[in-house]
Amino acid sequence: MRAEGQAYIDRIEAALALVRRSLDWERALRRLDELNARVEDPTLWDDPKQAEAIMRERRRLEAAIGTVNEIGQEMADAIEFVEMGEAEGDDAIADEGITTLEQLAQRADADKVQALLSGEADANDTYLEIHAGAGGTESQDWAEMLQRMYTRWAERRGYKVELVDYHAGEQAGIKSATLLIKGENAYGYAKTESGVHRLVRISPYDSSARRHTSFSSVWVYPVIDDDIDIEVNPADLKIDTYRASGAGGQHVNTTDSAVRITHIPSGIIAASQIDRSQHKNREIAMNMLKARLFEEEMRKREEAASAEHASKSDIGWGHQIRSYVLQPYQMVKDLRTGVTSTSPGDVLDGDLDGFMAAALSQRVTGEKVEVEDVE
Repeated sequence: MRAEGQAYIDRIEAALALVRRSLDWERALRRLDELNARVEDPTLWDDPKQAEAIMRERRRLEAAIGTVNEIGQEMADAIEFVEMGEAEGDDAIADEGITTLEQLAQRADADKVQALLSGEADANDTYLEIHAGAGGTESQDWAEMLQRMYTRWAERRGYKVELVDYHAGEQAGIKSATLLIKGENAYGYAKTESGVHRLVRISPYDSSARRHTSFSSVWVYPVIDDDIDIEVNPADLKIDTYRASGAGGQHVNTTDSAVRITHIPSGIIAASQIDRSQHKNREIAMNMLKARLFEEEMRKREEAASAEHASKSDIGWGHQIRSYVLQPYQMVKDLRTGVTSTSPGDVLDGDLDGFMAAALSQRVTGEKVEVEDVE
């Protein structure tokens, strides 16, 4: 087997192994058998809601297992094709087999990411909060750059983006913003972006053209649906109203339509100023609060399972998950997975899928990578 062909085979096998591991392969096979038997039961649709949940799970498992088996069989056929071409000295046949392996490797990589999105809320829409760190205008400008980056990423995937909450900086940029990103698997992809993001550049606000380091934090949590029940005691809430701020509109700064809800026991705050109606903003903020409480519970479960603390960190040195260096050289480096890009312009324009895929894979394998930050 040629070296390039073997490299494609290794990629395919690694992707399939990761999918099997994420599915808990033997358990998934047993579960699919159980679901197939359940579907044959004529009483299934006596409870339509439960029946729909069963059918969704069955379709998901059937698709994931079928894809693994299909790619595995096509890989075996392509290997046989390459070996036959090499044995007969027919380069055309061997080349055709190598091309098939290359295409299968690309497909396996894409299907791997899809299979990793199997969490309880991965398929849901998502909220994405951005907060500027210390540093005034520098960090606030960086926070606005992140807002643009995630908006562009969402648009690349065909997702819809709404600006739910927005607080402008004093001179430029933003103090904070909350995006609502709507689309299939929006939370599953974006959830790995939670953490502190660091920017190194020549400041456009420094007349001496010195290099500055800025920090902003990102926090991602899912929009919860009717299948997830979160109870909130009204006595635990503090509700404030204030005037909306933003880039314009007749309702901006004219009425106290914006709503901020604080969950006193946890300290979690949710706010909305997207609508002219205070009542509607209160409903949106309450939904956001429930989503945050749900995400917090999921995080606690993950910490308990991994026996590892991963709570929200200070916005500053030693806590960043990714560094974006624009000067004196060009590089973006993820400090969890080691994935790098030498094209920060593309990353800041929304090219984030490679970083997300690596972080999702790492969550399944639990593999830790020793990564040095860039200067």
